[in-house]
Amino acid sequence: MDTSQNLSYEEIRNTILNNVPSEIGITRIEFEGPRLALYAQKPEILVEQSHIVADIAGKIKKRIVIRSDPSVRMGELDAEKVVKEILEEAGLVQSYFDPTLGEVILEVENPGIAIGKGGANLLEIVKKTRWNPNVVRSPPIPSLTIKQIRGYLYSKSKEREKFLREAGESIFRPLYDRTSDIRVSFLGGTRQVGRSAVLVRSRESAVLLDCGINPGTSRAVDAYPRFDTGEFNVSGLDAVVITHAHLDHCGFLPYLYKYGYDGPVYCSAPTASLMTLLQGDYLDVMSKEGRFPPYGAEDIREVIIHTIPLSWGEVTDIAPDIRLTLHNAGHILGSSMAHLHIGKGLHNVVYTGDFKYGYTTLLASAISNFPRVETLIMESTYGAPDNVTAPRSETDAEFVEYTNHILSKGKMIIPVPAVGRAQEILMVINKYMEDGSLTEVPVYIEGMISEATGIHTAYPDYLSSEMRDQILSEGVNPFESDYFTVVKQHDLRDEIVEGGPCIIMATAGMMEGGPVMEYFKRLAPDPENGLLFVSYQVAGTTGNRIQGGMQSIQTYNRDGKMSITNIGLTTHTIQGFSGHSDRKQLVGYVRQMRPTPRRVFMVHGEESKCQNMARTISRFRGIRAHSPDLLETFRLA
Repeated sequence: MDTSQNLSYEEIRNTILNNVPSEIGITRIEFEGPRLALYAQKPEILVEQSHIVADIAGKIKKRIVIRSDPSVRMGELDAEKVVKEILEEAGLVQSYFDPTLGEVILEVENPGIAIGKGGANLLEIVKKTRWNPNVVRSPPIPSLTIKQIRGYLYSKSKEREKFLREAGESIFRPLYDRTSDIRVSFLGGTRQVGRSAVLVRSRESAVLLDCGINPGTSRAVDAYPRFDTGEFNVSGLDAVVITHAHLDHCGFLPYLYKYGYDGPVYCSAPTASLMTLLQGDYLDVMSKEGRFPPYGAEDIREVIIHTIPLSWGEVTDIAPDIRLTLHNAGHILGSSMAHLHIGKGLHNVVYTGDFKYGYTTLLASAISNFPRVETLIMESTYGAPDNVTAPRSETDAEFVEYTNHILSKGKMIIPVPAVGRAQEILMVINKYMEDGSLTEVPVYIEGMISEATGIHTAYPDYLSSEMRDQILSEGVNPFESDYFTVVKQHDLRDEIVEGGPCIIMATAGMMEGGPVMEYFKRLAPDPENGLLFVSYQVAGTTGNRIQGGMQSIQTYNRDGKMSITNIGLTTHTIQGFSGHSDRKQLVGYVRQMRPTPRRVFMVHGEESKCQNMARTISRFRGIRAHSPDLLETFRLA
């Protein structure tokens, strides 16, 4: 029996010291979140002879990172000068030193030159400065969010170091109860879209999958996950896993820190940046609308300190008996499926979050092969029998036809979420204006779209192969088209409204506030204008009500006074751009998933859709499917 996962700290320490040459000078062996950090006086030897660390990691079954002992590191200013000399031809843009980890993030224009043949430049930096270099491509569109996150982590390096050490001690604590008892509790996102929150527990550990809000209601009991149940105990929570940055999956996360949680959050690197952006905007919108937010900016900053980004495919211990692996979900940048391996092969859970099992311009399709899976928790946003989208070529053609019709006389508003659909639609507009199919008019972009797009360019490895190649190999940034104009000053809105035909892309995607409403109030009465929905509209949101045929809505001016906006413009919905899987893709995913799960829970969909999908999947051989109700708990093993 493999007992390596249960080695004591002393056993781990002795294994390391017995297998590391003494001249390397190991000074400390510490937990660093889900990893073990080896602090060495001569880290370059371990970098050169990487097989030493690989052999040790295989013996103790832990991820190991190499750190230089602080006493041997060169001062930051001197180290920066050395790095500039070594990377003179690589186009060094910015250096970010992290004294907590002894790392320096190097933003460069040419990563290949920066790394050097066989990593020669990186090794030279380690030898001369004793800082561990992490080379990233400088994004074509700078991101203020990423810059602020890095600056904040630098200012809180001591707090971050303390957190990582305590998190590691908790993850690698001894197992006390090996009894088989794995349960899943649904605290939100059941038979509705919004406030996703799924709690997975063993006798030893508790992990929360997503922590979102419901944007379609302002009633607290319906807007937020049900943490008031006896199944949930914030002090007993080991980890939170965030699948992606949309607010219905991460918007309530800072609340946990406000009320005592101090453990880790795991997500992909793009999600870590995007959720900070969207949570901050959520507070801003709440404030402008005179609503009381459930947490403050200081709680978002706590999330930053406690977030541990993971790469896709990286197997990571997150509790004494639970390992997490994130995989591409194809929904938005960085969106991930979470695979939980519980116990010694006792049970495996796959939680899809939102996923796209099909083609998009922006992202690769979701993966469907896993080492093991017994339980699948799957979204069913478009789970109704008639939720079948047209082929992408037909979707594009419909977009071009409708847009050209509106632009012949008027202006078109496209409300978009800042992350995902905004970038997809920008690529569609650019493609068809370039080939002459789409009428060339100004495309005005307002809201957080530009900042979110900057974050996309910072993580090209998470984009589709075509998009990645354009940015990395061809030096082309498709997001910086000449057709696009970013609106940075609010006083330009009147000029845009009074001008000629144009396309206006603005947030928020469900028309719950944001700059899109400023344009809508001005343009809605004119029947020559158009409103195009390209993303899902949650029940109860303004967008959903307009989509359903509402003739007028209540709006508020800058002074907070209410007025009535009459809706005369035409509205149209195109579902084919969705980042969600349609009915055929959902059913196809379960059929093609390997291995075949034994039990499936349908969540994140209207009640009828969840129930219909559960009935459909239950007819598959060997699979039990459920449409759980809110607060329902199931024993898995």
